[in-house]
Amino acid sequence: MQLHLPIMRNRSMLWSEKTAPVQTDSAKFSEKYGDQSQYELKLVQILFRHGARTPLKSIPDIMEAQWVPNLLKVPAHTEVNYVVTDLSGGPRPPAPVEDSYRASTLTGGTHPGQLTTVGMQQLYDLGNRLRKRYIEDVRFLTPEFNPTEVYVRSTNIVRTIESAKCLVAGLFHQKQGDIVPIVTTEAESEVLYPNYHSCRLLKFLSGHRWAESLQLPDIDRDLKKLQGMLGIAAHQRVDFILIRDDMVARETHGLPCPPVLSTWRTTVEQRAVDMMCHIYDPSQRQNLQLCVGRVLNILVGNMEDKVKGVSSETNRKLNLYSVHDTTLMPCLMALGIFDMKWPPYAAEITLELHQHRDTKEPFVKVSYIGQDKLIPGCSGIYCPLKEFKEVMSTYSLTAENYRSLCNQTHED
Repeated sequence: MQLHLPIMRNRSMLWSEKTAPVQTDSAKFSEKYGDQSQYELKLVQILFRHGARTPLKSIPDIMEAQWVPNLLKVPAHTEVNYVVTDLSGGPRPPAPVEDSYRASTLTGGTHPGQLTTVGMQQLYDLGNRLRKRYIEDVRFLTPEFNPTEVYVRSTNIVRTIESAKCLVAGLFHQKQGDIVPIVTTEAESEVLYPNYHSCRLLKFLSGHRWAESLQLPDIDRDLKKLQGMLGIAAHQRVDFILIRDDMVARETHGLPCPPVLSTWRTTVEQRAVDMMCHIYDPSQRQNLQLCVGRVLNILVGNMEDKVKGVSSETNRKLNLYSVHDTTLMPCLMALGIFDMKWPPYAAEITLELHQHRDTKEPFVKVSYIGQDKLIPGCSGIYCPLKEFKEVMSTYSLTAENYRSLCNQTHED
């Protein structure tokens, strides 16, 4: 998502935003998922990025793309009966971030940051792949949505809420025994993205590093050159993240792009990632802690509760979190598996909790866009939970520790 920083297929699923192909042939099941005969699946947790959307801001001074309402048409097969509530089941909280999108209109008549038909289909397709994995192949979930089995949480933004709905539609093929509750929280207490507004220290650290990123020699040189080639006035505030966001949105929906960007595409992608790496700076523990420490703590805590049998939701099998690219990137950095590529639309990080059938020891298996990952510090793809918890302890933050850190100033 590119929420608070000025950041930010299916015509042929173009360029880097296309969702990665995932094998679905059952004969290749063990090849893809490894030998699971020794392990029993206990809990699945998935952080996934929303689908393709309208841009957050158009590149200034260049030809406008027509973002017409027809691009947002909802496919009938992505519909489910759902309700959005706060974390305790009450009314949906106010959504100031969404309100800020609705306050402006793109050329063509739609608002910035809105999930498109292409994006809806991407999340439906992801749900369909999860269905193959967890309903058809391992028979882990019941084939009809059951709120006692499946928990759905989203940031309080329409594109992530709609993405969650589309994923659930694909996962259960619209079969539901009950209404689908999608829970969210107010902006000031959101921890599913780096919250610059409510975490004072993170706002200072990130703002400082954002300004620095624009002055990095390679970024500064390339940006000035590209800005000149695009004919963007020198006084316009523009950066590679904004350019990339608009460029990819256009490509994804088959809308015209300035020809010069076709030759600059690789550079735009790389410089945008370079900026994000500088802003998040994986070498700075505190910065990543404040970005995703709460998310990691929640995920690990859910697994520990499942192992101990102390969860109030004893039948819970799947936790779905509908988030943003600015959630996935720092998570990937904290996990030590960031591939220096911008997470595509509908990208997902999956954490599976397994229990060894003989020793009863819990293990964690992490995958990104359908590919199993060896986490640095873990002894194998199946990582003992105690090892995984130790690795995550570098960045994981309890609610109390997070609040204490956020309230600090840079002088503390």
